[in-house]
Amino acid sequence: MKKYSIPYFLWMILFIILPIFLILLYSFSGTKIIDFQNFQCSLNNYKRVFEPIYLKIIGRSLWMAFVSTIVTLGVGYPVAYIISREKEKKRNLLILFFIIPMWMNFLLRTYAWLTLLGNNGIINRFLGIFHIGPWDLMYNDRAILLGMIYNFLPFMVLPIYSVLIKIDKSYVEAAKDLGASKFIVFWKVIFPLSLPGVITGITMVFIPGISTFIISSLLGGNKYYLIGNLIEQQFRFTGNWAFGSALSVILIVILMILLGLSRFISKNKGKGVLL
Repeated sequence: MKKYSIPYFLWMILFIILPIFLILLYSFSGTKIIDFQNFQCSLNNYKRVFEPIYLKIIGRSLWMAFVSTIVTLGVGYPVAYIISREKEKKRNLLILFFIIPMWMNFLLRTYAWLTLLGNNGIINRFLGIFHIGPWDLMYNDRAILLGMIYNFLPFMVLPIYSVLIKIDKSYVEAAKDLGASKFIVFWKVIFPLSLPGVITGITMVFIPGISTFIISSLLGGNKYYLIGNLIEQQFRFTGNWAFGSALSVILIVILMILLGLSRFISKNKGKGVLL
């Protein structure tokens, strides 16, 4: 091990390995707060995770993350593709529009939707001019999804865009010279070459999507719990760190499976796994 790598290993041990070890230790604790002197190993916390009420929350979290990922992919890929085809000066300006909101605080960006979607918000006031509404736009799954899509869309656009602008144009020109239509060029040349960006974008959207709790708290009104809200509740309000740790371990396992799957697809993208 080289000397300049020692600080990185110390950082990894203190802020990654040690916290994960403590979470694992807490998750197997038989009490709400771990007693290191009289530690009792128990699986009760994990048994509780698989109760129907908590499985429903985990299932809802997976579904919401999946839907938000699909929507951001459906919106983000065409946007990234259109921007990548513009001239350099114009595409730099367009991509800046996606980066500027990320400079703002995540909480402020989410709070902004309260003024838009509320019963007295801008949208309902505008509809009121035409004697429509007010519509119930807040504190439901649709509001949470809208907040997730808005906040995570840049994480889908930027990876895809960065891959698209690096594609060698000679491949596209060669396909056109051989008589391929625009659709065939896109489907057989551009899309396969952009898959690394697509996979990265899916991973970067799905992971925060399944673990978010701020968006669901503000836009869901604490009526629609996701696994992130449940973990926050155990640590901040009920004081049941052991159960909260067990939920965290389950979430880590889900994320590791996702990362492993995306890595497997990335390795095999050239072997006909996706095409």
